[in-house]
Amino acid sequence: MALLIAVAADDSLREQNVGQSLQERVPGAATVDIHGLYRAHWRYLVRLAVLLVDDTPSAEDVVQDAFIALHRRSGSLRDPDAALAYLRASVVNLSRSVLRRRQVARKHLKVAEPQTVAPADDSVLVRDEHRATLVAVRALPRHQREVLVLRYWSGLSEREIAQTLGISNGAVKSAASRGIATLHRVLGGAPDA
Repeated sequence: MALLIAVAADDSLREQNVGQSLQERVPGAATVDIHGLYRAHWRYLVRLAVLLVDDTPSAEDVVQDAFIALHRRSGSLRDPDAALAYLRASVVNLSRSVLRRRQVARKHLKVAEPQTVAPADDSVLVRDEHRATLVAVRALPRHQREVLVLRYWSGLSEREIAQTLGISNGAVKSAASRGIATLHRVLGGAPDA
């Protein structure tokens, strides 16, 4: 029993020493509060991913992978305040990867997409009057959908959207304009002049 306690204490000291030496070698490694970011932004990022990949389990996996990537790169972030922007860009990129994998699987397996069942809390999260809009947004081309979700759901500026997606401000404006025009056409609303 005493041997187990001694081994556990030795392992604990070794972990502390490794953590200290890592912080000494990598300046700013301890300045990114990953746990705080997780607590504060997990739901927001999952909802963002759901709008991009269309299902909650995949969205949760995407967000978890984004946090893992942030943890791995937290020591190399130049600006720890940019961690949320890094997570947002990771969620968008990982969502794209999920959609690409689905496309490849459908092409090669020739299997029909499984019936999706709405989660039990779907009616709470999305009101009936918003369902048609959500369906129309999901039918938009990828760039238009991403730009509109980041602009109107996440409330990002054109510059932030451009940085997140790695495109120009003009491409953001163009995708937003085309997306809104398509939604007006599909939903039967008159476009704003």
